[in-house]
Amino acid sequence: MLTGVTPPAPQHSATALRHLLDLLAQGAAAEEFDRPAATARQAGAPAAELAGIAEATTVALRIRRTLSQHRVREAQLTALFDTASDLAALRDLDAVLRAIVHRAKLLLGTDVTYLSLNDDAAGDTYMRVTDGSVAEAFQRVRLGMGEGLGGLVAQTARPYATGDYAADPRFHHTTTIDSAVLDEGLRAILGVPLRLGSRIIGVLYAADRAPREFTAGEVALLSSLADHAAIAIDGARLLEETRAALVDLNAASETIRTHSEAMRRAEEAHDQLTDLVLRGGGADDVAAALADILDGGILIHDADGAELARARTAPQPPPTPAVAASRARGRAVPLNGTWVCAVLAGPELLGSIALTGRAGLADADRLLFERASVVTALLMLLRRSVAETEDRVRGELLGDLLSRTGDPGTLTARARRLGVDLGRLHSVFVAHSDAAPRHRLLAAAARSAQTRNGLAGLHHDHVVLVAPSDTPGPDAQALAAELGQAAGCPVTVGAAGPATGPAELPGAHSEADRCLSALRTLGHTGSGGATADLGFIGVLLGDQADLGGYVTRTLGPVLDYDTARGTDLVTTLDAYFAQGASLTRTKTLLHVHVNTVVQRLERIGRLLGPDWNEPPRALEIQLALRLHRLTRRRRAAGDARQAKFVVTRPINPVTGSE
Repeated sequence: MLTGVTPPAPQHSATALRHLLDLLAQGAAAEEFDRPAATARQAGAPAAELAGIAEATTVALRIRRTLSQHRVREAQLTALFDTASDLAALRDLDAVLRAIVHRAKLLLGTDVTYLSLNDDAAGDTYMRVTDGSVAEAFQRVRLGMGEGLGGLVAQTARPYATGDYAADPRFHHTTTIDSAVLDEGLRAILGVPLRLGSRIIGVLYAADRAPREFTAGEVALLSSLADHAAIAIDGARLLEETRAALVDLNAASETIRTHSEAMRRAEEAHDQLTDLVLRGGGADDVAAALADILDGGILIHDADGAELARARTAPQPPPTPAVAASRARGRAVPLNGTWVCAVLAGPELLGSIALTGRAGLADADRLLFERASVVTALLMLLRRSVAETEDRVRGELLGDLLSRTGDPGTLTARARRLGVDLGRLHSVFVAHSDAAPRHRLLAAAARSAQTRNGLAGLHHDHVVLVAPSDTPGPDAQALAAELGQAAGCPVTVGAAGPATGPAELPGAHSEADRCLSALRTLGHTGSGGATADLGFIGVLLGDQADLGGYVTRTLGPVLDYDTARGTDLVTTLDAYFAQGASLTRTKTLLHVHVNTVVQRLERIGRLLGPDWNEPPRALEIQLALRLHRLTRRRRAAGDARQAKFVVTRPINPVTGSE
């Protein structure tokens, strides 16, 4: 029996009370509780009994509401526990955030739920994840601290709710936020802070597209969910940071291991190559070893671009721009699939190494390749030191041989120690180039001399080579081509021989020197030959030739006339024949009037005789003119050398005399 209820008549009130209890037990809807009173009324129950039934119905509805509230609270608590359990099981931050907003949507039954996180660096809060949102602008919105409902929650760390956001004056409305809310069609919004201790990390929202008043229970429920969410977010963040730290640690460990392995491999290769050089290995040995280590083709060139060694690749010239770039950077550089590294000794360029067949070169192999350039520099310096010493010894011997200095037996013994057998027939070759630097031409001649088991050096300002040969003419032609290719420009080579023993070499050198002058005078620059290859001129240039007598006999009257009167008829005669006996071209070449040319030729005719222009006599005169030009050039060169010798003789600083 319900307390405070007037007992009805047993026949109607008992039935009604039992019916009400059944409805409570069944959890029936509120409108079902009016049925017992209606039934009693239809049965004709007295007024007092009906009043008691009505009072009992009111109490039963109150009990129903209490039970309903307890059931809702129990469901909410169960949902919170389930949510906490689910969040604890999640390890991915994005999955945690999606689970939070989805569970909030289910618990509060709203149209949209979303979550924003604070950006401490930017000083605002930004939309991180949504559930139920359809507007792209809304999903990308950012709220400054204090702006809009979310910005106010993030700033004050207090929950805020509104039944109609657009019309609520409590919030700082901005065009960006209001436009995003309008695009989404939201009216009622509830926002609660995501707390992590005393720090606010974001805001959790629940919103409807229709006006709605959020109850205190809903605020408390969303706040409880936000507390669980903040812990889960922080846990997921810490887990991600831990994972990232582990990944970074593993990557760092792998990098250290790889680097250590690369350094070990580079050091072993460096030691291998260094040991190879110190044991006397040459450029070919270094190229072959390096090709095996790097699994590619190797080319080694010197500073002049001459190939020193090659392994597992076809010959190719050094890429000059890449060598310059590598020299400037101090690193290997790629060029069209080939890696190039300059070989340096301090700032001096000694040469280059090229690696082919390895378009992609890892850092470890690149370091190894660059270390190989250091070993190659050591090799080149050793080779240069040895070569300079040997060239100096060979050059001194060559100078003594050509200057008739020393006992022939001693010279022969010195030559034998250098691998040169002066008992064989030797020819003398004198080389000259107007374009190539003398040191480059000398280096090329030294390489050729070593190949031929001969000697090379500078003598009387010319590059001279003495090598075994009994065919000086053809060998001079071959040597001119070889030196020209090495120097990169035309080289003229005069030759003489063969000579036997030290005593005959000085005379052969003089004849080779005259042959070189003749070749240059006759316009045969870039070719080679001996005096026998010059025909009649060669005969005149031989050891028994009287060049001065031939010129005097042929041109004497004209030369005497020029000397006595200070004229230059010989130049007019030379120009006349050079221009094919054309008066017009001759006057143009000499820059005089044609009558002047005619007068000079008439004077020459009176001096040389009336047949001077006939073919047989004209040939002799033209030959004499060329020999005169040749001997005059040789005399001028000799005067210059003599002047140089006189100038460089030491002067007594006290007396001023030589």
